[in-house]
Amino acid sequence: METRVNEVVGEVLRDDSLLDEGLVTLTLSNPTKLNAISVAMWRALRGHVQALDEDSRVRAIVVRGAQGNFAAGADIEEFPVERGSYDTLRRYHGEIIGPTLDALARCRHPSVALIEGVCVGGGMEIATHCDLRIAAQGARFGVPINKLGFPMAPGELRGVLALAGRAATLEILLEGRVFGASEAREKGLLTRVVDDEALEEAGYTCARRIAAGAPLAAQLNKWLIARLAPPVPPLSEAEWQRAFSYWDSHDHREGVAAFLEKRPPDFRGR
Repeated sequence: METRVNEVVGEVLRDDSLLDEGLVTLTLSNPTKLNAISVAMWRALRGHVQALDEDSRVRAIVVRGAQGNFAAGADIEEFPVERGSYDTLRRYHGEIIGPTLDALARCRHPSVALIEGVCVGGGMEIATHCDLRIAAQGARFGVPINKLGFPMAPGELRGVLALAGRAATLEILLEGRVFGASEAREKGLLTRVVDDEALEEAGYTCARRIAAGAPLAAQLNKWLIARLAPPVPPLSEAEWQRAFSYWDSHDHREGVAAFLEKRPPDFRGR
């Protein structure tokens, strides 16, 4: 059974066909844009994850993309409206994307990202907030938002930093380079890499191993590992304002405009 959400600006499909095995699949689908994630999709993903968190039949969640790609990041065509002022920018990252990623990370059921094709920007953020990540050899990764004139938001940075560490995260964000699955595995971003044609089997074999274990043990393992991780003090209001201080800069406006107009950006450092 598939539940479709917002077919106009992309959708998130929930597939319960393997629920008798304890498995549910969530598919990011916006194939004409390489599954770029619209606001409606962020909200739909959060809604699905929160519903699954309450469902005791679920033992593992598989997150994947439609038609050969995971996700090409956020839908930049929405930026002029959804991120057009400081208040909307703060709301976009703090009330839409951040809480969605947090819901995925905090869900009591383990999650497996099944990754093929493009997995960049917001797509990589979703993958890094899953518990395990199985990728095809041909998958591509990166966070090239330096070409858009803005940094990664605090609630989105947490997942990448937790996996890759300070040095690799700085490299990923400062260079903005897109790289392959083997390098992503070396950076700690992936659980394992398999041949492209073996991805489906490898991903669901992983999910079935999880489902075959004791669900309470899995849930407690997730909780204990999160509890024992080094605590990060919450950002102050002044720190949130600094994180989004770029909102009215020339480079931010220019980066988004250049992407939408399909031309090189003219960054000026202000």
